[in-house]
Amino acid sequence: MASSPPDLLFGLRNSFYLGAFQAAINNSDVPNLSTDDAIERDSLVYRSYIALGSNQLVIDEINSSAPTALQAVKLLALYLSGDKGSAISSLREWLSDAAIGNNPILRLVAGIIYMHEQDYNEALKHTNTGGTMELLALNVQIYILMHRSDYAEKQLKAMQQIDEDHTLTQLANAWLNLAVGGSKIQEAYLIFQDFSEKYQMTGLILNGKALCCMHMGRFDEAEALLLEALNKDAKDAETLANLVVCSLHVGKSASRYLSQLKLAHPNHILVKRVSSAEDSFDRAVQDFALRRD
Repeated sequence: MASSPPDLLFGLRNSFYLGAFQAAINNSDVPNLSTDDAIERDSLVYRSYIALGSNQLVIDEINSSAPTALQAVKLLALYLSGDKGSAISSLREWLSDAAIGNNPILRLVAGIIYMHEQDYNEALKHTNTGGTMELLALNVQIYILMHRSDYAEKQLKAMQQIDEDHTLTQLANAWLNLAVGGSKIQEAYLIFQDFSEKYQMTGLILNGKALCCMHMGRFDEAEALLLEALNKDAKDAETLANLVVCSLHVGKSASRYLSQLKLAHPNHILVKRVSSAEDSFDRAVQDFALRRD
């Protein structure tokens, strides 16, 4: 029986999945790649740049003759840099093109963009047929956001049948355990703990462990993990949002983290919720003042 060829992109993929984006970029010079592997490598590198906030670099470097997968990544960069209208209109046009509409990276980007738009049904229209571990993992995330952990579990089972030990399968399992809560939190914690022992510590792993600690009422431990994550990336949205919540639980002021979150990520759900609550409070104060007059 012939052994399968070595997976030359395993390390690069793993770095990307676990949030070690700079490491993914630094270790991307992989020799002897096939054309398809080289396209996958480039798409992972450009997505790592996007994750680090370098959208303009991606927009500048990917030209109109690049393969479909890279054009799709460029659309994601355009969308995240604020050019939402033209990104979504190009996306719709490409998805309806029979020649390229089924490209897995294009479908993945469609899922990510529509997930950002909170149009989950539209996202699933493009991701639900699966085909790659990333698409299945994105389905798990979308179903969790829709509060349909039953459907998320079906997607996770499909991933486990393909490769139970795959990093994305483990991550999807941890996300689902966090969503379900209760006794599953400990299982999620063990998954993140295992990652932290095997791989370099990233913001994603630290936030995962911190979320588990918060669910288990271990807020001091969560705060220490989140401050370590903040050292790695002072503008990371999830770290700042989690620190806001954690600080309130340990009786510390969360205003600085909230200010940083508002500045760096004005559209973050926590910022929107706080603004809405502040508006309601201001209205209530005005009503009260008018009644007193």
